[in-house]
Amino acid sequence: MTETRKVVVNGTEYIVEVEGEGTSWKATVEGQTFEIEMPDAAPSAKPRRAGGRKKKKSGTVSANIPGKVVTVEVKEGQRVEEGQVILILEAMKMQNEIQAPVSGVVISVHCSEGEAIEANVPLVVIEPDPSEDDEQ
Repeated sequence: MTETRKVVVNGTEYIVEVEGEGTSWKATVEGQTFEIEMPDAAPSAKPRRAGGRKKKKSGTVSANIPGKVVTVEVKEGQRVEEGQVILILEAMKMQNEIQAPVSGVVISVHCSEGEAIEANVPLVVIEPDPSEDDEQ
């Protein structure tokens, strides 16, 4: 993992690229690479969300910019998988495939082909499958 850091050495500021794991690292400063050892370096902990639980994904699909619905690929009652294309939206002269954010069943479709839509308006609502976290 490569990171870019700002460091100050004897009052002089440098931009340093650091790469490594554990105690062995490489630091690149102004085109020169140095191998460094940090015996006290501990593996960095990955940030956790509050409560340590996965964030529940929403099944409401909306576009973040206005556009025109080119095609609607799903119907109410249809089962969809996460990542499946559910509609195609034309915005800024480009066609964008809008994918299902969750697996589940389509419970409502609020748009139709050829319709101009506003930003942040619900287009399709999917009832997510119950996850293993919900069952516990």
